Amino acid sequence: MKAYWKNIRISPKKLRVVAELLRNKEATWALNFLKFAPKKWADLLYKVLHSAIANATNNNSQDASKLYIDQLVITKWIVYKRGQHISRWRMHPILKRTSNIRLELQVK
Repeated sequence: MKAYWKNIRISPKKLRVVAELLRNKEATWALNFLKFAPKKWADLLYKVLHSAIANATNNNSQDASKLYIDQLVITKWIVYKRGQHISRWRMHPILKRTSNIRLELQVK
């Protein structure tokens, strides 16, 4: 009962803060928490968690109320390098970081 999302355009540092909150929580509680959190990471993690719950109910015939988040791993992926022009033909680097999410559910 897994779900993956690769190459997300958000920094892994921002996602890891929330991943600490959601580990070892009930899936339905986490879904409600993410639904009403007013941040970009909440919408992204909501989609991954919703997909994992749908995989568990459709593919493995599990009850959604008995599931909990076993693993939530956020890994670093490609860093897109851009630049901001400044005076005298120089440039400041802009790093656009991306992440991967791996979420696994287990039955209590």
